[in-house]
Amino acid sequence: MNFIRNPNIPDRKVTLAMVDGRISSDPEDAFKRLNIEILKTSRHTDVYDAVAYHPDIAFHHISYNKIIYAPGTDQLLVDNLKQRGFVMIEGTTRLSCSYPQSAAYNVARIGNIAFHNLNITDPVLKKALEEEGVRMVHVRQGYSRCSTSILNENSIITSDKGIAEAALKNGINVLLIEPQRNIVLPGLDYGFLGGSSGLIDKNTWAIAGNLERLEAGRQIAEYLNKAGVKLVNLSDDYVMDIGTIVPLMTE
Repeated sequence: MNFIRNPNIPDRKVTLAMVDGRISSDPEDAFKRLNIEILKTSRHTDVYDAVAYHPDIAFHHISYNKIIYAPGTDQLLVDNLKQRGFVMIEGTTRLSCSYPQSAAYNVARIGNIAFHNLNITDPVLKKALEEEGVRMVHVRQGYSRCSTSILNENSIITSDKGIAEAALKNGINVLLIEPQRNIVLPGLDYGFLGGSSGLIDKNTWAIAGNLERLEAGRQIAEYLNKAGVKLVNLSDDYVMDIGTIVPLMTE
């Protein structure tokens, strides 16, 4: 297996991904059928329960085998990743049950551009991204990764107007949708599309549920088709926010 050079955007079939440890059986079984091993997170005790298992809250993949993680992250999972060859670098910002302190690592990285509320970005993460040549763009949204579903370096889907405007100014195609209020995220009114999806191959986008159950399902399907991206529904049930499907390794 190979480490993914360009985070969130694998160049071939994904073989290892990280997801919320509470993932339900249907999408978990779908990953098995797709021959994708999943690493299930443990609860991070510093944040509120709705997002306490979300990998995009506690981890940020920098490139290849380098990952930044939040203090207080489950050591067994950190050690598991180390055993697989990942270099695990602890950030300095402790997460909090209060927003925006809970979003310090939730940066939306799209190729060589990253969108985040730079007032709250963990300094270790910010430095690591800048050393990779990533240009940091300020937006108001702290949960920028949750709010952004990435199709490739040139195309995203978001319900956040600030992210959409910033992306367009930086040459990225955007499908701006209304917040999808039937994305399930227990403990909150609804979840995010970015947190419910991710790429599992160069041109294959997976969603933790059935896209047709979303109000913007048809609109999203048309945009995927226009971008040349294949859709994989991981279940026939309602879409679940699982803290982003975070691809880590490929064939």
